[in-house]
Formats: sequence, structure tokens, C-alpha cells
Amino acid sequence: MDVGAMVGGIAALVVGVLGWTQSRATNRRSDFQTITDRLDAEVKEERTQRKLLTRAYLDLWGWARKVGPDTPAGPAPDPPVDLDMTPWKL
Repeated sequence: MDVGAMVGGIAALVVGVLGWTQSRATNRRSDFQTITDRLDAEVKEERTQRKLLTRAYLDLWGWARKVGPDTPAGPAPDPPVDLDMTPWKL
């Protein structure tokens, strides 16, 4: 076998492997960025929902403090419109 052909083949193989690993690293960085962006959005939404849920609990607690066990009361306050209660609905 010709030494030049072997060297050329090995060089082509090394370049191919390096190109493949570089593209995999780029894909991993892109996937990581996509995942972190999605998690950031989910955390932001969860914080908003927690604030609204806390406000609803505080409103309900304030209503319960005003209304005693023998006091005729109207209906309890409604939760905020933006509050997503679907996880707790049956």
C-alpha cells in the first residue's frame, strides 16, 4: 500500500471525526440554550401563578377573619381572573 494514500486516509478520517464532534458540541449548546429558555419561561409563569394564588389566599383569609361562625355572610371572594386553577379542578 502506498504510504501517501494511508496518510491521506488517516488525515481525512481525523478531519471527519473532528468535524463530527464539533457539530455534536454545537448541537448540545443549542439544545442546552433551548432547555434553559424553556425553564426560564416556566419559572416566570410559576412565580406569577404563586403571587396570584398567595393573593387569593390572603383575600380569603381576610374575608374569613371578618366573618364569624354565626355571622351571615355573602359568598367568598372569587380568585383573581388570571389565576389558573385547572390543576385543582376535578
